[in-house]
Formats: sequence, structure tokens, C-alpha cells
Amino acid sequence: MTGATTRMQRPPAELRWADELSRLRADDDAPRPPGWQLSITAAKRFIVGDERAGIERKFVGDPSLIDRALVTLATSRGLLLVGEPGTAKSLLSELLAAAVSGDSTLTVQGGAATTEDQIRYGWNYALLVADGPSQRSIVPGPVMRGMRDGKLVRFEEITRCPLEVQDSILSLLSDRVLAVPELGNSGMVFAIEGFNVIATANTRDRGVNEMSAALKRRFNFETVFPIADLATELALVERQAGALLERSGVPTPPRRDVLEVLVTTFRELRTGAAANGDALERMSAVMSTAEAVSVAHAVGLRGWYLRGEAGSAADIVECLAGTAAKDDADDLARLRRYLEQQVPRKSGSAWQDLHAARLRLPG
Repeated sequence: MTGATTRMQRPPAELRWADELSRLRADDDAPRPPGWQLSITAAKRFIVGDERAGIERKFVGDPSLIDRALVTLATSRGLLLVGEPGTAKSLLSELLAAAVSGDSTLTVQGGAATTEDQIRYGWNYALLVADGPSQRSIVPGPVMRGMRDGKLVRFEEITRCPLEVQDSILSLLSDRVLAVPELGNSGMVFAIEGFNVIATANTRDRGVNEMSAALKRRFNFETVFPIADLATELALVERQAGALLERSGVPTPPRRDVLEVLVTTFRELRTGAAANGDALERMSAVMSTAEAVSVAHAVGLRGWYLRGEAGSAADIVECLAGTAAKDDADDLARLRRYLEQQVPRKSGSAWQDLHAARLRLPG
């Protein structure tokens, strides 16, 4: 990374893994879809990794999902990634855009306040008043730029947008043309090869603003599931938390036993089932892998900056309250019952530390 990149809190994928993308492009002799930076096989290697070529694994999930996603993006249909919060849908859309277009920054962040102008185009009103409608006075949005440059556009949390805002991309996905009525024929923007849309939607939010049937028909839906295997999830949390701690100036890696306690706790509260088969009360809060990484990061920061050590299982309790009790007061009670009833049945000093720290929960 360059000096400027290393100072970024979170560089985009195409900068973070620029060397890998460069090597993949140089060695890629497979056929590429029109407008793509990489072939489908090379793009998949970038995302799922290739140890022999020194390509890091970046997404943990079903490799066949990557195949289907890439094939969809090579067609005229958009790709919609759906799943529980924290299942790395946004990361996957970023990786896909970086591999296909070499640019993951053409992004629309969906929400109640998102407007059509933020998606398609707006106006520089000073130039509009001075010169009238012109190419110079247009402020292109991510979709217009993606169509002009032949790149993928990411539409995050599309179902959080009002229905009329969602439907503003209907004609773009169908006809591949964006019209600026004020400019007449000169205002027609025709998409060039490489343009497509990757959208994401949380299953918990899909009822907020349900997509129209017409818009659904223009997307292929792919579900991103939580990581099924404990060892795989633990390795991912360890790797990502370690990288975050290093960027935060913490030279001590997270303790493996502490991370095992953390990941196991998250998995059991997420699924409502203990490792011994006992049924548990499921949390209504999101207990995802992404949240586990955030808590592991906070545990490491507490340990290092408060005591000069790696962080302990007791720190997990301090960091869990803000994760577990966000919008449901009963979640704090569920967490307390888990710490009091389930944790004592587990063996190991880290579990004992977690149980002893249960009284640190607020309330």
C-alpha cells in the first residue's frame, strides 16, 4: 500500500489488494466478459483465494455462490444479495466490483432519505442558473457514472429506500439507457459494456419497503448464509480482528482462548442452541460474525490501552452490552441468563473468567 492508503481507516478493496489484482490481470489468459477487468475464473480466485498463487481468501462461504454471482453480472440481469445482517453481503459486493471493474466506490447507500438524484444525477445549481441545462451543469450520480464508464454499481440496502426511489432504476436495468430530458437527444446516456448493478438487502429489512414485482424480475436473487462451521468462523474472526488491532496500533494479537469463548457465545445466542444440545433463548439483536469481529477488536483495545495486555474473557462482558441490548431490553436479560446458567457448564479458565465477570453487565 502507498503511504496515503495506509492512513485510510478502511481502504477500498481495489487499493487494499491492488497487488493481487495486478498479478491476476497479468496472468489471466481466460476469456473475459465484455468490459471486465478479469475473467470469471480469475475474479473467483480473487474472492475465494488461491494459496499457490499467494491470493488471500477474502470471503468465507459457498464457492458456488461466487460462480452464480459472477455469471449473473455477465448477463443483463442485476444481482441481489440477500441474507441476515452481518453475513458479509456488502463485503462480497465490494469484492465483486473490485474484481470485475477495478472500482468498488460507485455506491448508493440506501435509506429513507435516499433520493433519485443521489442515484442517477443532480445539478450544479450555480451553473444551471448561469448557463441553463448543459452537460457541464450535470452532477453525475453513481449509476450515471457506472453506465458511462462500464462499471458495476453497488446499491446497498435497497429495500430501505422508498418504492419510488427503488423503481428509478427499472428502466436502467431494462433498456440500459438514462435520459436527461432537459438536454434532449444529447442527454441520452447509453450504458457501455461492463455496467450492471449489485444490490444488497437484509432479510430483517425486506418488509420495510418491499420491492415491486417489476424490479424483482430484473434481479437474480442469491442468499448469503451465516458461516456454518465453528472452526471456520473462529479463524475468520481471529484473522480480521488481528488485522484491525494491528491498524489500531495494538501489537499484541488476540488470545485464541478468548476468541473461542467469544465466537461460541455469539453462535449459541444466534442459533438458540448450546453445544451440548440445550435450547437457549435466541437474541433479537444481530449476533453476526461481523459483530463478533467488532467485539473482538474492542476486547483487544481494552486489554492493550487499559492494561497493556491482549484482553481477557472478562472484557467480553464489558463489550457485549452495547452489542446485545440495542433495541430490545429483554436481550440484556437473555444475555444475563446465558452467563449465569450456561457458561458455568463449560470448562476452561476463559469461560470461568467470563462467568465471574457477569456482574459487570449494566442494570
